[in-house]
Amino acid sequence: MVSARRPASSGALLREQTGDHRVTNIELFFDLVYVFAVTQLSHYLLHTPTVAGAFQAAILLAMVWLAWSYTTWVTNWLDPGRLPVRLVLVALMLVSLAMSAALPRAFTDLGEWVGGAYALMQVGRTAFMITVLPPGPLRRNFQRIQVWVVAASALAVAGGLAHGHAREGLWLAAVAVDVAGGLAGFAVPGMGRSHTSDWTIDGGHFAERCQAFILIALGESIVIIGAALTLVKHVSATEIGAFVVAFVGSVALWWLYFDRSADASAGIIANSGDPGRLGRSAYHLIHPVMVAGIIVTAAGDEKIVSEPSMHATTASAWFILGGPALFLAGHAAFKWVLWRVVSWNRLAGIAVLALLALAAASVPEIALAACAAVVVVAVAAADRRPHEPGANSPAAAAAAPGGVPDGAPDAEG
Repeated sequence: MVSARRPASSGALLREQTGDHRVTNIELFFDLVYVFAVTQLSHYLLHTPTVAGAFQAAILLAMVWLAWSYTTWVTNWLDPGRLPVRLVLVALMLVSLAMSAALPRAFTDLGEWVGGAYALMQVGRTAFMITVLPPGPLRRNFQRIQVWVVAASALAVAGGLAHGHAREGLWLAAVAVDVAGGLAGFAVPGMGRSHTSDWTIDGGHFAERCQAFILIALGESIVIIGAALTLVKHVSATEIGAFVVAFVGSVALWWLYFDRSADASAGIIANSGDPGRLGRSAYHLIHPVMVAGIIVTAAGDEKIVSEPSMHATTASAWFILGGPALFLAGHAAFKWVLWRVVSWNRLAGIAVLALLALAAASVPEIALAACAAVVVVAVAAADRRPHEPGANSPAAAAAAPGGVPDGAPDAEG
């Protein structure tokens, strides 16, 4: 493995190479802005319950996630305890806050804020890395990254200045360029390409940071549930039932992710010979799908708690059933990448949710939400069943040498 780190005692801003890197207070402080961003996205989706609104919310989520995720990669290498790194994080917080505040009007009169903030974060952060990194593979990696993020940022700024569907297309292209860059190893003619083995990340730290974002999204859903009940003028048994159902659904999503697979997956990436590859696939690319599922579910929770109706509308049915389905799909993909295991119980859960959609128009909204919660609870409960010897369970994975289940294919392939 190629290492570009050197001990922090040498005066560099890089983290010490030895020892586990715990998430620092400044990193958690930085995350607070994204609690606001996730709330904004959930409200955007709720107030624009159309296919076009969902598409726009997905683009904005991708931009928010990439801005946060690229910073997470950076703080995995740099020591957040050093003053220059802290100041950069604070500056990124400020720009992120401005971007988050503009999200509800991203496709009306504040597109320049969103596009400009995204570009400033992506280009500025990378330029800082190029400036402070010592010569070596990691610095060359960021030099290649700068070429890609400049191209993506130009599209983001152009999108902010454009109007109508042109803005959607340009921002989608910006996201696609940023994602494609990582998949292509940030290949640049004359500069070569990066390899994931060059990305000498601390896998445990990176996993913990992405788990924190899942908690951010789940925390936002809890806040929405409580705030929605607070705004109800006359709380009846219906509203109380909706409140309980929404809470159970959020707990079930937390349980599904954190009960067994979170710690085991962190162990796998921490012990991997190529943590950069797993960080890119299992966390950087797949986790936003689960975050999207939580955001959509939260929009449904707010709807059923604040305005429960006898029959679900098309939009509320999509929120109630589509959110858990997205989360289950993302978690199934996550398990496949790490353990090369097909999670049949998650796929079965998605199938049941799809069948519920056929009856959504004739089922009371709260009953539909209760059924969706039961499905997620059932999937989480299925994870607790005793596995046959040699099964590829997260527990078996954690116990196996190198974090990979006995007899399972290499999870980094």
